[in-house]
Amino acid sequence: MPAALGRRFVEIAMIFICLWNDVVAKKNITIRPRFLLPENYVKEVRPPSRKNTPVVVEFSIFVVDINSINVEDMDFRVDMFVHQKWLESRLKLHDDIFEEGDDYVTLPPEFFDNLWQPDPYFLNSKVAEIATLTHKFSSVTLYRNKTVRYAARMHAIIACQMEFQLYPMDIQICPIYIESFSYSNQKVRLKWSDPGVTLNPELKLLQYNLGQPLELEESDGYMPEKVGNFSRLTVYFRFERQIGHHLIQTFAPSSLVVMLSWFSFWLGLDAIPGRVTLLVTCMLTLVTMFTGLRADIPPVAYIKALDLWMAGCMMFVFSALGEFVVVKVLDVQYQYQANRMPKVIPMRISAMEKGQCQTVANWEAGQVRSRKATPTATTPGQGGILVQQTSLQGNGGPPKPTRRQSLLSVAWTDTDTGVEKIMWREIDKMSRIVFPALFLVFVILYWPILLLKSS
Repeated sequence: MPAALGRRFVEIAMIFICLWNDVVAKKNITIRPRFLLPENYVKEVRPPSRKNTPVVVEFSIFVVDINSINVEDMDFRVDMFVHQKWLESRLKLHDDIFEEGDDYVTLPPEFFDNLWQPDPYFLNSKVAEIATLTHKFSSVTLYRNKTVRYAARMHAIIACQMEFQLYPMDIQICPIYIESFSYSNQKVRLKWSDPGVTLNPELKLLQYNLGQPLELEESDGYMPEKVGNFSRLTVYFRFERQIGHHLIQTFAPSSLVVMLSWFSFWLGLDAIPGRVTLLVTCMLTLVTMFTGLRADIPPVAYIKALDLWMAGCMMFVFSALGEFVVVKVLDVQYQYQANRMPKVIPMRISAMEKGQCQTVANWEAGQVRSRKATPTATTPGQGGILVQQTSLQGNGGPPKPTRRQSLLSVAWTDTDTGVEKIMWREIDKMSRIVFPALFLVFVILYWPILLLKSS
């Protein structure tokens, strides 16, 4: 029995020893990397660059989505994958850390904390952070040639100085500046890798077209706030606003309202309430429409292309309203003179019966004058009105009117047809042609100039 118990104890001890070795082995694998770092590497803060030779950090971006292009705050949000790659020449690697047939190994985050890391940041970002769900979406890959590749899913809110002179056909150029925060260009040099910036092929924007290909730039510049020259990467996003939305929501309705105001030229002055209501309603419709459009853009101090269209449309409607006031005043004056002065047609008939063919009765601005080739005489006319006759001097000399002619003639007689012409009616007839013609000229001048400047 003692011998059996002893053997049993030895077997149990061996089992515990094997289990302990397995735990220690796994702990060594998960806690310490199986590649060797130089002595005191953890305390090393210098980049792996040689004398006068900066370490090259290759940078690339895959744009997943661009949304929330905010013209009020002048910024936009971009979701992207960021990739950085550089050569860490101080590493000492063993082949056993790589699986057979692989030339790279993915490191846990705690290993990456022991490596030197570049510190690029987005210079014009308001917010930039690594996306997280249950953990940070980032990874580190180590290659056989000692190249370290860092990848992370990020989202950032980028500030963009926008210009709205050509709104709603404006084109916004929004750059993203990437720069090392601590290391000057003598220590770290940023470089775009191939292909640099890639867009998600399924990316679509609501009101904009994203111009492609994107413009990439590498530069070195002096940063006064950091007192030194730093390497910088720049990518320019070109946002071209789609005009289709504004054609349907703005330009087409406003043009129809302007055309609707022209219907007042076909309404007689006896329909005063209908004519005034039509014009005032058109004006209020335009004001309401353009007031709602102003909420989509910031209150900038300069004039925008949409402001010119708004002013033009409202000017045409206001001019139609002003034309109604003018013709109404002329109609009142015409009615006053027509009720005050006698008819001159019976005078013409009486003169023709007496053989006075050289006498022509003219009625103009409420005044009566006659011309006769006989000596000057004053004869009573119909209705008790005295008709002043003047003698022609020479051959066909001009007559001398006895009364001052009015400065504004509200009616006249057509010499060819003998039909009476009333000024306010003639103004209405001319407005039916002049207003559409001027609006057509305005449209022809507005759109080519706007398209030319936007291109």
